[in-house]
Amino acid sequence: MSRRDRRNLIRIIVAAAVFAAIKITDVLGYVPDIWWIGLMLYIVPYAIIGWDIVRKAVLNIGHGEIFDENFLMVIATVGAFATGEYPEAVFVMLFYQVGELFQSIAVGKSRNSIKSLMELREDTAFAEKDGELYQIPCEEVKKGEIIVVKPGGKIPLDGVISEGSTCINTVALTGESLPRDVSEGDEVLSGCVNEGGLIKIRVTKEFGESTVSKILELVENSQANKSKSETFITRFSKYYTPAVVICAVLLGVLPPLIIGMRDSDVWRDWVYRAMNFLVISCPCALVISVPLSYFGGIGRASKSGVLVKGSNYLDMLSKCDTVVFDKTGTLTKGVFKVSGIYPENGIDEKSLIRIAAEAEKYSDHPISRSLKEYAAQINVLDKNIGLTDVTEVAGQGVIATQDGKKIYVGNEKLMRENNIEFNSGSDIGTTVYVARDGEYLGYIVISDEIKPDAADTVRFIKKLSGKKSRKVVMLTGDRESEAKRIAGQVGIDEYFCGLLPGDKLSAVEKLKNSDETSGVVFVGDGINDAPVLAGADVGIAMGALGADAAIEAADIVLMDDKLSGVSMAMKLSKSTKRIVAENIVFALAVKFIVLALSAFGKVGLNAAVFADVGVTVIAIINSMRTLRFKF
Repeated sequence: MSRRDRRNLIRIIVAAAVFAAIKITDVLGYVPDIWWIGLMLYIVPYAIIGWDIVRKAVLNIGHGEIFDENFLMVIATVGAFATGEYPEAVFVMLFYQVGELFQSIAVGKSRNSIKSLMELREDTAFAEKDGELYQIPCEEVKKGEIIVVKPGGKIPLDGVISEGSTCINTVALTGESLPRDVSEGDEVLSGCVNEGGLIKIRVTKEFGESTVSKILELVENSQANKSKSETFITRFSKYYTPAVVICAVLLGVLPPLIIGMRDSDVWRDWVYRAMNFLVISCPCALVISVPLSYFGGIGRASKSGVLVKGSNYLDMLSKCDTVVFDKTGTLTKGVFKVSGIYPENGIDEKSLIRIAAEAEKYSDHPISRSLKEYAAQINVLDKNIGLTDVTEVAGQGVIATQDGKKIYVGNEKLMRENNIEFNSGSDIGTTVYVARDGEYLGYIVISDEIKPDAADTVRFIKKLSGKKSRKVVMLTGDRESEAKRIAGQVGIDEYFCGLLPGDKLSAVEKLKNSDETSGVVFVGDGINDAPVLAGADVGIAMGALGADAAIEAADIVLMDDKLSGVSMAMKLSKSTKRIVAENIVFALAVKFIVLALSAFGKVGLNAAVFADVGVTVIAIINSMRTLRFKF
């Protein structure tokens, strides 16, 4: 507990002890049956436990905030004192403060669920200058400067290792407990822990743009994006509480005027019922438990490396019935390797690879990297074949010039659009065709490997769908044969192949506008899928740790490359939504039942307290289940 919680607990214990002593003394007959003596005795524990509530109510009235829980508690308890129900007035305030303490502890537990993220950031770094180390604030470290991280220290800024090797612990960022070996030239991210030797890092991002700063900003702002359930409760409480207060006033005034205006017992009875109405009317159970459920869910997700930008996305995720996966880097590892070389028209394998790799020299596409890596392995990149005017055609390939002749390296679309006759490759994989000056030279097959958890994730998503089946769709720029192979092995319901980057967004928009779809989730690798991530109802960027475009565009960010994070997020969203619905139905049902019973004089102030504080405590306990959620 916090210091404030411990102080409130002491107040509750002291007030309860004084209240119990007075009550026992009263029951034993030691308290004179004089109204002002009873009032003076019971006002002592009431003042101990309720002075802050009275103070808040008065201050809020001064600010124009009348119909809040503090005002209702004060009116109800003062009314109980006025009707001679001194013990009940103290008990109501005491029980209310117990509920407030429980709420504070519950919120503290929810905040602790993301405490590890809040402790990621280092405020200072050891910078190296002229061979000497000096400690400076991270905000003053500029891009390109060298910082030193000692064994056991947290990496304060994103960068690339310039000297040394070590293993780093990424558990606070990704939830993955297995340390990762890094050495000179490897990228490291802020927030990771250096568990090996001393390393020197060349900073690539300043403090405000570092991974850990972006993550903290994302988590801190997550509550700004509220779910429909939360906004509904806010609107509901705005009208519900004043309406019930008006009903309580009418309940306390109209019946006595009709039944017997001069009968003090009649007035006392109906005013007492009105006090019950006021206590019951507090919407604390809804106002507290619903946001707490979502906050707990967001915190629980963050501990497993799943960052949710707001409860509205968690809410929407539970409703979506169509899940769209990008193929390369998402369903597959995105690690391409040359698996076949098929030269034609008198060219040999090495020459074919040399032309393709040289043409792709300036591209950072995974296909391009695999060609260059293979060419380097067989030592054919040492000779410059004189390519100039290299132009990358989005979604098709590369066009270059060699000795005045056009070189074409790309997919079928590139060949067709330039009227080049070619033989379609029969191997399973991504096919790269090569042509020179309109003459077809052959093709190279590059294969990508399916992620080991892809099929299980798709199967789980369908199993999680419940009554309405979820449709799983795949988007890819690959040809039909490769798309069909991946879809069959993973269990995809529908796929779209041969897509350009702009076509993926169009495909998602088409699915969103379908009458059969209630919401579309798009899962991409977070590097080149930013437009589609932003266009979907819920965009999930996976393996996007450090990818600025993904963190900005996506609604949910998975901080590692595991597809299981998608199923985690979907399972958590359904569980959180179910808990929220349980709290709303339970709280409203109990309140309306007790309100009706109170109006007819069937229950007293103790039942009213249960309908308010008791229901709130039960709802909070139910909300905290999100913190213990098992994936």
